[in-house]
Amino acid sequence: MFTVQQIDEAHSKVKSGAEFPAYIQEIKTFGVKSFETFVSDGHTDYHGDQDYRTSSDPLYAPLVIAQHTNAEQFSKDLKNHQQGGTDFFTFCADCAKSGIEKWIVDLDKMTCIYYDQSGQEILTEQIPS
Repeated sequence: MFTVQQIDEAHSKVKSGAEFPAYIQEIKTFGVKSFETFVSDGHTDYHGDQDYRTSSDPLYAPLVIAQHTNAEQFSKDLKNHQQGGTDFFTFCADCAKSGIEKWIVDLDKMTCIYYDQSGQEILTEQIPS
């Protein structure tokens, strides 16, 4: 089974959104099926076959997630982040301000879905392969 250390090593190669698809392909080879990243503290739960699960540690002090979702602002912040305009923490802080609670990446479907606190899908993206 895979480890958070393996995933972190693969993620260290990602400098902007342009490298994200290669990262996804690499962690797929480890056996990662999906992962869920929580905006509140930046930790991620990774899922593999046979209900295998491992989690990363929190990356920063807890952020407060806005009660009201601002999908338009979130879309702008996401585009800026994907173009290399912000680092991970700034992106997460922007997500919190826009009411985004988490995102789930499904490596079989090659999708990334962003959710608000009520579990509503705010945006679904297809990950380039």
